[in-house]
Amino acid sequence: MFSSKDKGANTHYDTLISVKTEIVGDVKFTGGLHVDGVIKGNLVAEPGSGAVVRISDKGRVEGQITAPNVIINGRVIGDVHASEYIELAKKAQVSGDVYYLAMEMVLGAEVNGKLHHQAKGDSRKKPESDVAAEAKVD
Repeated sequence: MFSSKDKGANTHYDTLISVKTEIVGDVKFTGGLHVDGVIKGNLVAEPGSGAVVRISDKGRVEGQITAPNVIINGRVIGDVHASEYIELAKKAQVSGDVYYLAMEMVLGAEVNGKLHHQAKGDSRKKPESDVAAEAKVD
């Protein structure tokens, strides 16, 4: 399993959204994005780019997040697609589905939605019938 040190703690954040900032609209980014403020729109990074988005305990995103590496310690209202790694820290609150390859979830984190494990290279959404079949226990 990856640790915070491996996937974000030492990452250089190219862009900082301050606690005093609210952005309305989609944000496309590369590199590192740290969010202390509010984004009302989608966050999008290219798959395979190694980009990292970190939502601090002060941050909030109202929209879908699509990035290789995602670290959440704040509030997200929308689906999260982490093609490589997601960390849900103690104060994380996600209202939406989470699609991930590898996940670290700390005690106290909340997900109000479904968790969907994705195979390496499989970024497509599984049909509901497949998800229901996987959850069925005989």
